[in-house]
Amino acid sequence: MQSTSRPIAILASDSPEATEAAERLAALYRTVEPEDAEVIVALGGDGFMLQVLHRFMDTGKPIYGMNKGTVGFLMNEFREDGLSERLDRASETVIHPLEMTAVDGDGLPHSALAINEVALFRQSYQAARLKISIDGKTRLEELVCDGVLVATPTGSTAYNLSAQGPILPISAPLLALTPVSAFRPRRWRGALLSRHQVVDVEVLEAQKRPVNAVADHREVKSVQSIRIRESANLRSLTLFDAEHSWDERILAEQFRY
Repeated sequence: MQSTSRPIAILASDSPEATEAAERLAALYRTVEPEDAEVIVALGGDGFMLQVLHRFMDTGKPIYGMNKGTVGFLMNEFREDGLSERLDRASETVIHPLEMTAVDGDGLPHSALAINEVALFRQSYQAARLKISIDGKTRLEELVCDGVLVATPTGSTAYNLSAQGPILPISAPLLALTPVSAFRPRRWRGALLSRHQVVDVEVLEAQKRPVNAVADHREVKSVQSIRIRESANLRSLTLFDAEHSWDERILAEQFRY
């Protein structure tokens, strides 16, 4: 059994591939419980990585993901050998989550954090009607659409990219505001915002055209309004192999065809 330069804990998703990989790594390396670890090694896919990033947010423990899932954009390549050296050479990225405050149909507030994006989606067969304000100033009186999302640089390659939103370099001080199947104004493709700007979305005809709000894995049904801003204080830490950094992944993704 090998020791690592920093105490590590290994967490795995519930897939057979991930749990088997965790058992093999635990046999090769000395591990500790998560509360005693300096680094968390997460085995799974991007969804599991998000869960682990949420769990250890603001603890100072960096997360080193290795892909044992499907997409794995947030993950490093899985290899059993050389883990200590990979952790020592890995580059650290700081992620500030989005803070969502949604008010439901009963006027009750709901708060949640999002590492990837905060999104609003129509709940019925009718298109949503949304009013969008930035820093208290109305920018769109009416957006008729299937939904709209605010994505961080981390989340810009996830659902935001599928909705034809821009890819943001991880160090860019920006957020992407992206419509989902906009009907009116038909040619509006979204906007790039400063990371410090506050987005308010009011749901017009909320009872007739209900809308749900989703912050990563947390969903609030039938919202009346929602406020989205980047957290100035909270942060998650990720580790990426030096030869395959997050910046390199973002750049490579923009040249895929």
